[in-house]
Amino acid sequence: MSETYNVVLLVEQALSPADAAQVRSLHEELEDPVVYHVLLPLEDAAARIESAMGALSAGEVMASPAMAMSDVDLEAVRRDCQERSDSDLTRTLEALRAAGATCTGTVIGDPPIDALAETVTAVDGREAIILTRPHVVAEFFHVDWTSRARRKIGVPVLHLLEHENFDEQAGGGEGITGV
Repeated sequence: MSETYNVVLLVEQALSPADAAQVRSLHEELEDPVVYHVLLPLEDAAARIESAMGALSAGEVMASPAMAMSDVDLEAVRRDCQERSDSDLTRTLEALRAAGATCTGTVIGDPPIDALAETVTAVDGREAIILTRPHVVAEFFHVDWTSRARRKIGVPVLHLLEHENFDEQAGGGEGITGV
C-alpha cells in the first residue's frame, strides 16, 4: 500500500509554469503519490500603504498628514491585497496542476515560518520547499525564511530561487541569462 508523500511549499509570489515544472521534477521518481500543500503569504497591505506614503513629497506630508491619509482607502488596499494574493495562489495551483501535480493551497496571514511549521505537522509533511526571490542580505545573516525554517521544523528544507533553473541556482551564471 502506498503512502502519500506530502510536500509543503512556501512561495513568495505566483509560480511560473517553469517554476512549477521544476518543483514537480524533484519528485517524478517517487513511487508514492505526491501532494503539494502551497502556502502563499497575504500581500502586506501595511507595506503597500507605507510605500505609497513614501512616494509623497515631504512637503505634502508635513503640510497635512491627515489629508494625505484621507486619500488612502485602507479597506480598499486590504481588499486589493487579498485579491492579488488569491489570484497568485490560483495561478500557482494551475501551474502545478499543468505540470502534473496534485495540490492544495492557502493564502496565509500568519508569519510564514509559523504557518509552514504548522502545516508540516498537520499534513505529516516529508519535506518543505521554499521558493523566493534572492534576498542576499537576509540570507547572509541567516534570517531568511529558509534558515529560519531549518531551525524550526524537523524535515528537510530545500530553498529554490523563483524563475531560475537548477543550473543557474548552482552558480552556472548566477541567474543571468542572455547578457
